[in-house]
Amino acid sequence: MDISLHETLTKWRRHLHAHPELTLHERNTADFVQARLRELGLPFTAGVGGHGVVATITRGQSNRSVGLRAYMDALPIQETSGVPHASGTPGVMHACGHDGHTTSLLGAATLLAADTGWSGTVQLVFQPAEEGGGGAKSMIADGLFERFPMERIFGYHNWPGLEAGTIALHDSAVMAAGNRLEFTVTGHAGHAALPHLTRDPMVASAHLLLALQSIVSRSVDPLDSAVVTIATMQAGSAANQIPDRAVMRGTMRSLRNEVRDQVEQTIRRMSQGIARTFEVEIDVRVPPGNPVTANTPAERDLAVEAVKAAGLPLRRDLPPALTGEDFAWFLQHRPGAFAWIGNGSAEGGHGLHNANYDFNDAILPAASGYLAAIAKRALG
Repeated sequence: MDISLHETLTKWRRHLHAHPELTLHERNTADFVQARLRELGLPFTAGVGGHGVVATITRGQSNRSVGLRAYMDALPIQETSGVPHASGTPGVMHACGHDGHTTSLLGAATLLAADTGWSGTVQLVFQPAEEGGGGAKSMIADGLFERFPMERIFGYHNWPGLEAGTIALHDSAVMAAGNRLEFTVTGHAGHAALPHLTRDPMVASAHLLLALQSIVSRSVDPLDSAVVTIATMQAGSAANQIPDRAVMRGTMRSLRNEVRDQVEQTIRRMSQGIARTFEVEIDVRVPPGNPVTANTPAERDLAVEAVKAAGLPLRRDLPPALTGEDFAWFLQHRPGAFAWIGNGSAEGGHGLHNANYDFNDAILPAASGYLAAIAKRALG
C-alpha cells in the first residue's frame, strides 16, 4: 500500500473514532461509508438489515463471487485514551476497533477497484449492530445472500496482544458460542428484622450465583471450554427491607454448540432446585445468542494461502477465544474463514472493550491487504 492511501485511511479511521455510534444507531457512520464508496465510483445498496451497506465490485467474465465483511457500531463506554481523535460523544467509543474494520474494508475496496488482475464479483458487507444487536441476522433476514450472491465470506477482528500486522488463522473454532443470561428471583418482601416472615430473593440469588460457578468445574468435560459469569446483581432500595425481587445478569460461552446446550440445561435445573429450596420463583431467560464461529477447512486453507501470497506474517498456533462474534451467523449460510490481525501490545489498558483502547492505524495496510488478497484468492 502506498503512503498516500495509508494516510487517507488513517484520516478516515480517526474521523470514525471521533464520531462513534451505538448499535442500531449507525446512521452517520453508514453515510460516511456511502460517501467514500461514491468517491470510489462503486455501486452500493444502503439500508440492508438496518443501517447496513453492501457495495459490489464486478470485473471480467467470471461468475465466481466472494463476500468481505466489516462492522460499524461502537460501545457504551466513556473513553479515557486521551488521544487527539478521542470520541466526541459522551459515553460512547470505538472500544473494539470497528472503526478500523470499517476503514480497512474501504481500503480493500480501494485496492480491488484499482487492481485489474482479477475477475468475478466481490461483495463488500458493512454490517451494523454487531455488539449484541443481531446485525448479521438482520442482514441475512433482509436477503443478504439472495440479493448479493457470494459463494464464500471472510472477515477479521483486530487482536490486541498479537504482534501488529500478524494474521492468525485457526483450524476450526475461532470464537465461542455466547448467550446472555438473566435470572429474576421473586420472593416475598418484609422487614429486615423479621426475615422469617419473608422469602428472601437475595439469599436465593447468592446461592444460585455460587452454584452456577460449579457448572464449568463439575458438569463440563475438562477437555471442553466453557464460561459462566454473572456480572450484575440488582436488588432492594432500603437497608431495613428484604426486597421482593432480585435480578442477576451475565453470560455463558462455549467452543462447541453441544456444550452450550448442556450448560443451559444445567443452569435451568439448578435454578429450579434453588427455587424449591428457598420457596421463591426463579425465571431464567437465555435469549438466542451466537453459535460458535468456526472456520470451514477449504476457506481456512484459502486464507492461509492468501496470507502467504501477500507476504504477511502468519500464526497458526493460537488457541480460540471465548469471546463471541456474530460472523458465526454468516457461516451458518456460507462457508468462510475469520482471522485475527494483531493490533500490537495490549499493555496499559489497550485491550478490547477497555476505555483506553485505540485501533492501531499501523495495521491498516495489512488488514486492507489481507482482505483484498483473500478476495482475489477465493475468486481465482
